[in-house]
Amino acid sequence: MRVLQVLPALNSGGVERGTVELARELVKQGHESIVLSSGGRLAGQLQAEGSRHITMPVHRKSLASFGQIRPVRQLLEQLRPDVVHVRSRLPAWIIWLAWRGLPKNDRPALVSTFHGMYSVNAYSAIMAKPRHLIAISHCVEQYILNNYKVDPGRITVIQRGVDTRAFSPAPPDPAWLKQLYSDQPRLQGKKLILMPGRLTRWKGQRAFLTMMADLIRREPGVHGVVVGGAEKNKEGYLAELKKQAGKLGIEQHITFTGHRSDIVEFYRLADVVCHMSSKPEPFGRTLTEALAVGTPVVAFDRGGAAESLSACFPQGLVPPDDLTAFAARVREQLNQHPRIVIHPEFQLEHQVQATVEVYHRALACN
Repeated sequence: MRVLQVLPALNSGGVERGTVELARELVKQGHESIVLSSGGRLAGQLQAEGSRHITMPVHRKSLASFGQIRPVRQLLEQLRPDVVHVRSRLPAWIIWLAWRGLPKNDRPALVSTFHGMYSVNAYSAIMAKPRHLIAISHCVEQYILNNYKVDPGRITVIQRGVDTRAFSPAPPDPAWLKQLYSDQPRLQGKKLILMPGRLTRWKGQRAFLTMMADLIRREPGVHGVVVGGAEKNKEGYLAELKKQAGKLGIEQHITFTGHRSDIVEFYRLADVVCHMSSKPEPFGRTLTEALAVGTPVVAFDRGGAAESLSACFPQGLVPPDDLTAFAARVREQLNQHPRIVIHPEFQLEHQVQATVEVYHRALACN
């Protein structure tokens, strides 16, 4: 098959990394993989792994973006993909309007993935237009059924799969560890509590700092590591977090690393990984990645994150927003050596095969 995936950009985040992973696996299976986006730091990796990247401004949330409809229609006519897989709302609108302008016999099969529980409005409804929909968790599937007139048979639940070859149990790379301790000497000899994820309010970094203040009083040998970058419009939030750490008196016990591409080494080094989103998240990629390397995870019991943790590591769940219970559970895990099992439905191989099966069904119905 010739598969075209479409998303706003290829910088960082679960949608972007998932797109790159699927593209790589499609190439391995002998399919032709093409990705359309506005570009970003992952575009080089995508191309190095055998996919073609096409750069077009399909990311700007403005009326001017609809000027891309004709160029995208021309692109579809030129590429003649078998399947177009949309992963975000604005690109989905551009693709849908371009697709409808094609002769019916020349239209590729359309598939959309609901990567989130979007605000319910006409703008978001575009994700339910294609005949074949992928929900990344059961809570996202329920969101679709609750808010859109969709036959349940059109939805396939495919959990985000962790690449267990890349995220496997192993000690941190010695050269990497030496460099890290040279750059961040405060981390050496500490029990590290990792908070991965891009810096945005609902990801829960403020709650993490409050929880760490409690934990540090009881476990002076711990150190919190916040791994994730701040986008240009979120730099004020980073300053706010640093100020909060100062007010809590824990600034010497917290390290902000910024964006890192070596997250697997941080997972391997960490003693506990935290997931503290303040609202139900459609899926918690960081949970399964950390668990795959053998590091325990503590998370609030809600949303898609709870689905994956319930299946793979239920002892890591705590009541939502209970920071005292969260700190206590982290303390418990510091002295545990748990047995962690990543069930097949949360592994990349299953995700890829299930997605390819959706593509085949879409083609059969096209």
